[in-house]
Amino acid sequence: MSIQSRITIVVVDDHPVVRNGLVALMGTIPGFEVVGEAADGDAAVQVVAEVEPDVVLMDVRMPGMDGVEATRRIREQVPGCRVLILTMHDDDATVFTAMKAGAQGYLLKEAEQDDIVRAVRAIVAGEAIFGPGVATRVLGYFAEPPTMVGADVAFPELTDRERTILDLLAQGKRNSDIAAQTYLSPKTVSNHLTSIFAKLQVAGRGEAIVRAREGGLGTT
Repeated sequence: MSIQSRITIVVVDDHPVVRNGLVALMGTIPGFEVVGEAADGDAAVQVVAEVEPDVVLMDVRMPGMDGVEATRRIREQVPGCRVLILTMHDDDATVFTAMKAGAQGYLLKEAEQDDIVRAVRAIVAGEAIFGPGVATRVLGYFAEPPTMVGADVAFPELTDRERTILDLLAQGKRNSDIAAQTYLSPKTVSNHLTSIFAKLQVAGRGEAIVRAREGGLGTT
């Protein structure tokens, strides 16, 4: 869409005060229209599929499906929708998993209102936007990338999140333990395991654990 056109927005945050504040703010900006809101990732995916907004303002840590997984599903189901992460968390793991999931922007909740508005317009125009602290992390990562195993990484068909869950499974962790350690809901962990079993073409947990340990996982 043209940046001169109306920009439709869905706001996703599990804190009602924050969500209501963002809805109110976006509603005061000329050319912006809030067309939906959600309090968790599952509801976000459903709302976005129904209204197909231009932009989603997405929190990360929420009950049920988290914002990163919701971003991944939204980008798969509604490719034209842009996602701007708006969160309190700026750790490397969250930043880079959100980017890999398809987020076009990443701001901290301490950002000024004008910065959020500019970021919305920028990602609609096709830019990638990061807050100052996040941008520093991104630049530092590419300036001095961590050592990677490359093509030798175990189970390249899995996502990083799936590989982490498989590693924990191979350590003998229960779904509830995996959920607590990865900040996911048990339901989301179960969904990931279903995907892992399908990709590895295994019948269930036992066979997956054997494959994982053969591949070097589960040794921590």
